[in-house]
Amino acid sequence: MKETHIILHNIRSALNVGSIFRSADGAGVSKIHLTGYSPTPIDRFGRNEATIAKTALGAEHSVSWEQGEIQTVLRTLKDSGYLIVGVEQTADAKNYKEFIARGKTVFIFGNEVGGLEDEVLRVCDETIEIPMRGEKESLNVAVVAGIILFNYTP
Repeated sequence: MKETHIILHNIRSALNVGSIFRSADGAGVSKIHLTGYSPTPIDRFGRNEATIAKTALGAEHSVSWEQGEIQTVLRTLKDSGYLIVGVEQTADAKNYKEFIARGKTVFIFGNEVGGLEDEVLRVCDETIEIPMRGEKESLNVAVVAGIILFNYTP
């Protein structure tokens, strides 16, 4: 059975996190792991994070999520049989259209400017990217997440 989790690592914008929650809900993602300094739907005082709520439109309640330390989350998912897929522009990344997701998969999306750190990429079983044809080198992380999730979720 295809089961999809995502990791949002060091995403700095609550707007992006909320938007990704909404796409994750629509695409049928099982769980979101928030790591690093990614904002969470509930702040450290136990209050709803208003910016996430504004863009997620309730998806922060319908998609299971948890906050964790990146290496611990990766180890737990790998030990549970997940294929770890970094979504990042690297020299050996394959075109996302060539990737075939089978079984349990976790996609990792990183910081809006710096992407995924080398220590995270080393744990990945695969790395995929969306090829860019224009002058800009990348897309917004929430846009990338939407493209990837709607291509690979059940």
